[in-house]
Amino acid sequence: MNAVAALLKKWADTSLVLRILVGLVIGAVLGLVAPGWTWLGMLGTIFVSALKAIAPVLVAILVTASIARAGGGLGPRFRTVIALYVVSTLSAALVAVAGSSFFPVTLQLQDAAQGSAPSALTDVFTNLLTNMVANPLASIASANYIGILFWAILLGLGLKKLASPGTIRVIADLADVVALVVKWVIQFAPFGILGLVFSAVSENGLDIFTTYGKLILLLVGCMLFNTLLLNPLWSFLATRKNPYPLLWNCLKVSGLNAFFTRSSAANIPINMALCKKMGLDEDFYSVSIPLGATINMNGAAVTITVMTLAVAHTLGVEVGFVSALLLSVISTLGACGASGVAGGSLLLIPMACSFLGIGNDVAMQAVAVGFIIGVIQDSVETALNSSGDVFFTATADFRDRQRS
Repeated sequence: MNAVAALLKKWADTSLVLRILVGLVIGAVLGLVAPGWTWLGMLGTIFVSALKAIAPVLVAILVTASIARAGGGLGPRFRTVIALYVVSTLSAALVAVAGSSFFPVTLQLQDAAQGSAPSALTDVFTNLLTNMVANPLASIASANYIGILFWAILLGLGLKKLASPGTIRVIADLADVVALVVKWVIQFAPFGILGLVFSAVSENGLDIFTTYGKLILLLVGCMLFNTLLLNPLWSFLATRKNPYPLLWNCLKVSGLNAFFTRSSAANIPINMALCKKMGLDEDFYSVSIPLGATINMNGAAVTITVMTLAVAHTLGVEVGFVSALLLSVISTLGACGASGVAGGSLLLIPMACSFLGIGNDVAMQAVAVGFIIGVIQDSVETALNSSGDVFFTATADFRDRQRS
């Protein structure tokens, strides 16, 4: 028994990133040499399902507890982080417009995709407002983070106004218990990554690169430009400090995991654990992280803009400067309403296409292409979106400390 306890302690004390990298390598090797071992893919499915299951509960309880016991001084940080989220998403859309202008790509439009898409920007806002006031228990069950945040903030404010210190302490203790359970789940990340990488390697060949290579390069190139150059610029302007050590830490911990889970929502527990490790204010990051998973969508803005312009280039639709600028704004607003699940940004492409007069039937064909390349596009998009949540949360927290 002591030997097992010692082994588990050694496992927990070993760097999580190192363990994930080992799982990644083993999963890739097994995917190549033993693709028939499909049962390994279950490890990834179970891990992602566990994260998705616990994340809504974590957010609901943690946000409620944080608001209930929060003091003053959070307002400036929230204004800063929201500004960073919006500015970075808009700049990502503008980068996508520039990239599509310099390196235009066309698509092979044949089969239409199945699914429903919003036909106008008003539909996106209607969905956001409807989700915000949805039943709180239903919001937790369906991982509706807009609704979870809305009700958790109201409950927290109510507790702050009426509850006794003892009641608030109970809620805070419950939040600590849920956070501990999340920590236990995260310990299995290496096995989950092993399963996810195995499935990706064994199921997807290299044909995707030959058919859609230029499109993938354009999408990934725009996302990396925004993440590696523009986001650090916004952080530097906010803090006047070298942002790259922070960026690297966020990418290697949050981005690596999000790349394989392909879900900003599932990565919320990972991001909160990283914020805690960096010593950020829990009252702040417990709200800013789930908020970022909803509105900080750099990669989604790139995907919507690039795919829309690719359709326009394929059909020979002229897109002028003003139209491109307005398309960037529409992509930014649409991206803020994108679902935090795999492929969530793709169904917003028809909405952006409608702005250029492109019909829904043609636009949905672009959505189909998006799902084909999703194993790469969505993985990179989620990694950059989710790591950006931590990056900008830390930036806002550090900026506030400098001013104190």
